[in-house]
Amino acid sequence: MKLIVTLERDESGMIVAECPSIPGCVSQGTTEEQAVENIREAIKACIDARAANGMPLTVAIREVEVAV
Repeated sequence: MKLIVTLERDESGMIVAECPSIPGCVSQGTTEEQAVENIREAIKACIDARAANGMPLTVAIREVEVAV
């Protein structure tokens, strides 16, 4: 399964990784590599938890164009 993740540095310098397709699925690391590895583990745990509770594994994500 391929999922999009976002990476953003927070105010403390940590890299925060989030999977928008799975609400609440967030992790972090001191480097991008560590954050990506940690979010992989978090995604697996979130999918297992959602499956165990009869929830959809992911939610729909759409890309929209916005004029700015």
